[in-house]
Amino acid sequence: MKSFVVPVALITLCLCTPVFAQHMFSFDSDDDLSPSGASAATGPRDVLTAARQGNAAAQNNLGTMYAEGQGVPQNDAQAVTWFLKSAKQGNAKAQNNLGSMYEQGQGVAKDDVRAVAWYRKAAEQWHPAAQNNLGSMYAEGRGVPKDDSQAVAWYRKAAQQGYAPAQFNLGLSYEEGRGAPRDDAQALSLYQKAAEQGLADAQNGLGAMYAKGKVGAKNYAQALAWFHKAAQQGLPDAQYNIGEMYRKGWGVHRSCGQAKTWFQKAGVPAQEMPACS
Repeated sequence: MKSFVVPVALITLCLCTPVFAQHMFSFDSDDDLSPSGASAATGPRDVLTAARQGNAAAQNNLGTMYAEGQGVPQNDAQAVTWFLKSAKQGNAKAQNNLGSMYEQGQGVAKDDVRAVAWYRKAAEQWHPAAQNNLGSMYAEGRGVPKDDSQAVAWYRKAAQQGYAPAQFNLGLSYEEGRGAPRDDAQALSLYQKAAEQGLADAQNGLGAMYAKGKVGAKNYAQALAWFHKAAQQGLPDAQYNIGEMYRKGWGVHRSCGQAKTWFQKAGVPAQEMPACS
């Protein structure tokens, strides 16, 4: 899995790191495993049998099992083999999964151009994760020329389907004015939608909006509440930001001890710890 965040200070007013791509492999549902639409057994042997018979959903699921080591020994090369079989039959989840393997260089040589090609096939079938991933490739200029407006276009398609990482990425684009007009109200709305789905980066970004007073007056109580939600998921940015709240006494009683505790949770080295006295 890709790591998305690095610690940044609240006082820098730069609290949002793009999620960009999400590389969680997706299974097809049981109903997709049976030609009749009836629920099918999904043990490794059943999935292998269906995959060998050419069932695209089973092939994708078998690839996912190999990628994650679920019920079979973890094997990226086998994952790629089965994702490819399924993807060639037009299975959007497998196309997205295969794009992820090429992007990360798992089980296959890293190849951003091929990653983009597979993401695009899935994105054109309205697979939201693939649309978000394709947007990330445009945002970073990997496998395609860098194009923020194209990134926003693909984020928007996925965000409209309620896909939290894309809602966050689109919100960040509005907040920073990348590929879309700067619009803090739109950014806050999108962060809120993603944050309510539990996306830690969005929770931290929403907290930052409240702390900075980007839309209305500063609201440190709301900021701290959202930072805590993200911090509970282990997000270093949010842990650092709580430390800053305690160091500055913003919305809490000022406490150097609490500040140090949160900075340590965020992984700040002792020699880089912000001064507090």
